[in-house]
Amino acid sequence: MAADKQIEETIRAISAKDTSAAGAYHALSGDARKKVLGALSADGLKTLTRLIKDAKKKSFAAANKRFLEIASGAVQTPVYLLDETLIEENMRIMQYIKDRTGCKILHALKAYASFATFPMMSRYLDGTCASGLNEARLGHEEFKKEVHTFGVAYREKEFRQILKHSDSIIFNSFYQLRKYGKTARKSGVEIGVRINPGHTEVTTDMYNPCAAHSRLGIVYDTFSEEFPKYTNMVDGFHFHAMCEQNSDVLERILKSFEKLYGPYIKGLKWVNFGGGHHITSDDYDLERLIKLINAFKKKYGVQVYLEPGEASVLNAGVLISSVLDIVKNEAEIAIIDASAETHMPDVLLMPYRPHIMKSAQPNEKKHTYRIAGPSCLAGDVMGDYSFDQPLKRGDKLVFTDMALYSIVKSTTFNGINLPDIATIRDGGKVEVVKRFGYKDYKNRQS
Repeated sequence: MAADKQIEETIRAISAKDTSAAGAYHALSGDARKKVLGALSADGLKTLTRLIKDAKKKSFAAANKRFLEIASGAVQTPVYLLDETLIEENMRIMQYIKDRTGCKILHALKAYASFATFPMMSRYLDGTCASGLNEARLGHEEFKKEVHTFGVAYREKEFRQILKHSDSIIFNSFYQLRKYGKTARKSGVEIGVRINPGHTEVTTDMYNPCAAHSRLGIVYDTFSEEFPKYTNMVDGFHFHAMCEQNSDVLERILKSFEKLYGPYIKGLKWVNFGGGHHITSDDYDLERLIKLINAFKKKYGVQVYLEPGEASVLNAGVLISSVLDIVKNEAEIAIIDASAETHMPDVLLMPYRPHIMKSAQPNEKKHTYRIAGPSCLAGDVMGDYSFDQPLKRGDKLVFTDMALYSIVKSTTFNGINLPDIATIRDGGKVEVVKRFGYKDYKNRQS
């Protein structure tokens, strides 16, 4: 089909609110997508946004059945199972934001670094953001696009290697800028400074980059005194003040940021809005985000970056585990081959209760169990869950939303093996991309 005809049919499908419109739009080339967007009215753009979100939601609902079918088969546990088709659905949401705004989106490696899916992700995103040498190198070697590195404080012996793998280096203090800035400039790497935007709505201090006494980002009083000395060295500002939040929070952060730092933006190349944007969640207000980015770019004439990590793989992976034993101590306790302590540490750190497919709250269904891991930690417990049928030794449990912050944080405490990492490729084929063993445990020790 000729490109012009594809464009016309896509526009007609959007106007008719046809559910096929989202797929038709995603299948177009970049130039063709721009033509479609240029031809749509404001209401037409909102319709397209709804259709894209609905299509994504439908794909994720269908995947739940796929996860359960795989778990009921001969899959070896424990295993992190990543659905590449679902990650691609998340990528399409981000591509749509890029299409509407011209912003750049980086994937935050701190949340997810399973490079088996990077070839697909790199078709949609502009690169990665890193927290130090190893992440910068991984992004450079495996994602093969832009790498933006922020370090709270750089180690002198690593800095030149970081520059080798980075396109942008972001400093957390003016001391660090003074110490390393000239070296960075000579290497051709762009320079940024991380600043505290003066507003945050993260309620848990553990996850609040702008909490009282935070070490992350230069506060305004220090910035206003020191920055005029370095205007010729700095290419961009970076702020990060969000955690799993919607675009209404970003709007309020931007008001504070502009009030404090707006007069200093002239002459910069870019402003990075950081991470914590829950872009791919069903309730996220994409239209508000698009409006905010476009208004900011128009006002200041800079490139805008976003660097979500969790949103890249939100709800796109599970952890499948098997019941090893069931013991009783005033309650039924199912011991599984996955561990909260070693395989999903945020369950204990945040803390939170992960969802298990086909389960409910305790006592909501007929049979209630405490689900616990095999480590020696007394608190290695995921939570209490109820099921329609009694659990049996050998049953499989599927923990949802385990791609993000689980694989990157997992440990070998107690010598417990790390779970396998497997992907579901297009067409439903499961491929084990990494299997861990004794050598992985031993090599970490000495």
